[in-house]
Amino acid sequence: MRIVISLALATSLVASSAFAADSTAPLAPGKPAGVHQAQMEMNTAMWALIGIGAVTAIAVGVASSSNGSPAQPTTPLAVTTTTA
Repeated sequence: MRIVISLALATSLVASSAFAADSTAPLAPGKPAGVHQAQMEMNTAMWALIGIGAVTAIAVGVASSSNGSPAQPTTPLAVTTTTA
């Protein structure tokens, strides 16, 4: 069983590096590689995460807050028994 697992693992390592080769031409030297676009996408994602965090914090705060004073404990009723 170990041999089968190690063979599958070795095959996946070799296959993943073979398929990872870029079929397009390499980047042109001295030209921008889309860094500005990547930074803008990261900025948008950061603001989206901050917004989701704020909405979650507000929802948790509203759900956990009590609406007025806590419920008053009820007084137990006294049960009396009479024997004749």
